Amino acid sequence: MRNAYVLEFAEMNRSNISLVGGKAANLGELSRLEDTAVPSGFCIATSAYQEMLRRNPQIATQLEQDPFEPASIRAAIEGISFWPEFRSAVAARLARFSPDQAWAVRSSATAEDLPGASFAGQQDSYLNQCGQLAVLEHIRKCWASLFSDRAVAYRERQGFPHSRVQMAVLVQAMVFPQVSGILFSADPVSGHRQRVCLEAGWGLGEGLVSGRVAADRFTVREGKIESRRVVSKETAIVALEPGATQRIEVPESQRLSSCLTDEQVLQLAALGKELESHFGQPQDLEWSLVDGKIHVLQSRPMTALFPLPELNDQDFHIYVSVGHQQMMTEAIKPLGLSVWQATAARPMHSAGGRLFVDVAPDLASPAGRNVILNVLGKSDPLIKDAISTLLEREGLEADLPAQAGPPPNFEQMIDYDPGLVPELMESTRASLHHLARQLLVKSGLELLDFILQDLQELRGGVSGPRGFSVIVTATNAAYWLNENLENWLGEPNAAHALSLSLPNNVTSQMGLALLEVADSIRPFPKLVEYLQTTRDEDFLSQLPAFKGGEAARQAILTYLDRYGMRCTGEIDITRPRWSEQPLSLLPALLNHVRAFPSGEAQRRFLHGQQQAQQKEQELLQRLRQMPEGEQKAEQTRKMIELLRNYAGYREFPKYALISRYFLYKQALLREAEGLVQKEVLAAPDEIFFLTLQELRDLLVTGQLDRALIRQRLQAFQSYQKLTPPRVMTSHGETLNGSFQRDHLPAGALAGLTVSNGVVEGRARVVLTLAEAELEEGDILVTSCTDPSWTPLFVSIRGLVTEVGGLMTHGAVIAREYGLPAIVGVAGATRLIRDGQKVRLNASQGYVEVLPV
Repeated sequence: MRNAYVLEFAEMNRSNISLVGGKAANLGELSRLEDTAVPSGFCIATSAYQEMLRRNPQIATQLEQDPFEPASIRAAIEGISFWPEFRSAVAARLARFSPDQAWAVRSSATAEDLPGASFAGQQDSYLNQCGQLAVLEHIRKCWASLFSDRAVAYRERQGFPHSRVQMAVLVQAMVFPQVSGILFSADPVSGHRQRVCLEAGWGLGEGLVSGRVAADRFTVREGKIESRRVVSKETAIVALEPGATQRIEVPESQRLSSCLTDEQVLQLAALGKELESHFGQPQDLEWSLVDGKIHVLQSRPMTALFPLPELNDQDFHIYVSVGHQQMMTEAIKPLGLSVWQATAARPMHSAGGRLFVDVAPDLASPAGRNVILNVLGKSDPLIKDAISTLLEREGLEADLPAQAGPPPNFEQMIDYDPGLVPELMESTRASLHHLARQLLVKSGLELLDFILQDLQELRGGVSGPRGFSVIVTATNAAYWLNENLENWLGEPNAAHALSLSLPNNVTSQMGLALLEVADSIRPFPKLVEYLQTTRDEDFLSQLPAFKGGEAARQAILTYLDRYGMRCTGEIDITRPRWSEQPLSLLPALLNHVRAFPSGEAQRRFLHGQQQAQQKEQELLQRLRQMPEGEQKAEQTRKMIELLRNYAGYREFPKYALISRYFLYKQALLREAEGLVQKEVLAAPDEIFFLTLQELRDLLVTGQLDRALIRQRLQAFQSYQKLTPPRVMTSHGETLNGSFQRDHLPAGALAGLTVSNGVVEGRARVVLTLAEAELEEGDILVTSCTDPSWTPLFVSIRGLVTEVGGLMTHGAVIAREYGLPAIVGVAGATRLIRDGQKVRLNASQGYVEVLPV
């Protein structure tokens, strides 16, 4: 009969993680695998930990206290007395072994070795313990280590409540190995799934895992040793008398000898791949070699690897991140993924809550390779560098698939037609009005089928081939101006100054329009005070109670009517829009109220126009003084005309697409409300964890798979903690590229110049719009900016982002506002601290922290 507190390894598997913790559950499965040696032992179940808390209510009370005091909780747990039934259960298990048997006592928390977080090394382990008293003492210590400073900090970063984590404890027979080590069944650095990485050192593995001793390193790929690095191993950790380990000097004759033979390296690599296959994902193993026999001490999932798209084929794929092009690298819920996939003109593959495009077929042909490297690469040089790194590898050509069809023509240019852009915009607005009317009269399956059909028709693009031609023409005009004016006049990035205050740019207009809303609020101190302190999402209904409040309310509503479909991460249809959460606009709006005088929007736009006109006249005058100057000046004038009249339109198709998404969302949520009333859904937002097709199926069956919703929610939460790569292969290798720069100042961070200028100011590191409290003159440092960040641009002096490219939204608006900006600065939000004084030299493509 199974004891309530103690379980044998044979009783444990992954189905009872809540009882024995992740580490013990995995060991239980390992112990039943043929040809896998696992040292004997047993597990103290979480029921014992729970009983300890029940018998010591003062500890349970401390877990709920604020402030949380880990040191006090540790001391209380280490001072508890064990109850008789528990002592007897442990004694009975120990009695099955020799009194001289030494034990390893290890933690196995219920938050360990989970799909989204490994919690590796966050709790304590104790080696070489002998006798009942020593084992019991160290069970207490393992329980207490659940509240070590590092374990508490890690759980808080991962979002695990302290009161919900339970602790099991492994009591496992010690082995005394000649060699110990760790093994990753996939490369933990690059993510390459075909490369096994292992480290080995003399003696116990404790020193290697903690980094206290040197280790030999090996990599194995497809059954062959790919690399080996044998180092001088001067010390090792060994067991002494019971309860103790010691660091000793390794004999001279062994220091430079490899710990493992080639045969043993390959045996370990094969074992790692077998366990990866068994558990269904790459594994992190700890192992020991005793008299030539491999013992597995633990196996946990490698949770930091970015997942791969599930294509279930053997072809080689090169995936490029869609999020890095759309300035949205955060995880997207399933409904958002499916809507974006249905809209895209080419197949997109989901992994880790993000979308990727397979460019391997494009790279197989010279024309396709030119498009990827010279069009996509111009937009984001880091993607170009990452792909170039792959293409330089010997043998890659053989891995690429058959050549794809002809790529789009990104070199086309059309003549200037003054009526074209207004016509395209008006046509799109009429289409949106028509869509809104149609969605209002549809419901049920008719609604879903209509949306699915409408999305299919969007695959060619919101603005169609004529709109595409306008955007390509403007982009090529900018490249032509930058290249030729630098060659002729030594004027770098000339298109930046020529792009100030472009007409028909809906995103820059959105930023200036919020300045006009601020003008309606600024004269009324009581109204300003209310908006500064309110946290009421329904604050608009309260505004008429204040002087000037009704006019302010109408100004905000008018703004939301035009731009309320936007929000941070707007390509995800499930994200709350400004119209749904208008409170999210207040930080930017109040910044404008505080920082600017009335009429600032008009002044800024006119000033930008004048600067662009003056720059054009200056450039044309200089060109006319050159040989063949009239011809060069006329060519340049035509390119400037195309740039200024067509470049602003680039932002409009995205605006139209997001407007369309919001109409879909409103219709789908109305349908979800009906499903809540029928008790099919618990809440309308449960549809966010279904794809469009699954939502259609739900309307047919009326049956919701609640386990699927829970699983999708947990997966989404784990995806939120991952950082997506710019480029990833189907082998799992991730590449993010780097800037090849010389002669940067010491400590400077390199990026891509997207808008010229040199400024100094206070760095404001802002990760979400809601926390943005900016003052005029600040330099905004953030991960990425989509159009929803535009209202902040009028308050700042410069922009630094970790993600972006030459033609991404933030870059376009920065140029139009005359804002010095660099993008693609790796680790900027981590390496620059909020409040530091920095110099942003966007003209040279770097930012540096200045001495105090």
